[in-house]
Amino acid sequence: MDHLEEISVGELQDALDSVEGSKPTQRLLAAIAYKNGVTQTELAEWHGTGRRTIYNWLVRLDTDEPLDQAVTDDTRSGRNRKLSDSEQDEFERTVRDPPGEVGIDAPAWSPALVQRYLEETYGVEYSLPSCRRLLREAGLRYRKPRISDAEADEPERSESRDGAGRSDRQWRPQ
Repeated sequence: MDHLEEISVGELQDALDSVEGSKPTQRLLAAIAYKNGVTQTELAEWHGTGRRTIYNWLVRLDTDEPLDQAVTDDTRSGRNRKLSDSEQDEFERTVRDPPGEVGIDAPAWSPALVQRYLEETYGVEYSLPSCRRLLREAGLRYRKPRISDAEADEPERSESRDGAGRSDRQWRPQ
């Protein structure tokens, strides 16, 4: 099945000038290459995708709607967040400070501590992976503390494969 018989390369190039985003651009470039004789199989190899994906890109251009709209995906709403925007902002400000600032006796935030805090404070339940994601979104990273010059002279602690030596790692602001 031939595609894009009624669309010129010039029309595709004009649409390319008016679109924003990598996906629409990639789809139009593939269509231009296809119009210039590149096979769907070659396009799939070039774009690191399946031949079926290339086929779908070309089919979606065979439409009556404008090309710049045909190559653009519809917005996807996804699942609503459990925390409102204001609650999310408040949470992010909270985890940037030590847990003691909100009356929690702990040296640092952990996903399990965040999970418990969110349920007690906002009445929402999050999984541990989601709590890790929330910590990352708040600008925290899980890492070891930097070694000071005085500590560097101390003999290194032995670390075993069972996780010993990880106790000094914490979620810290970037």
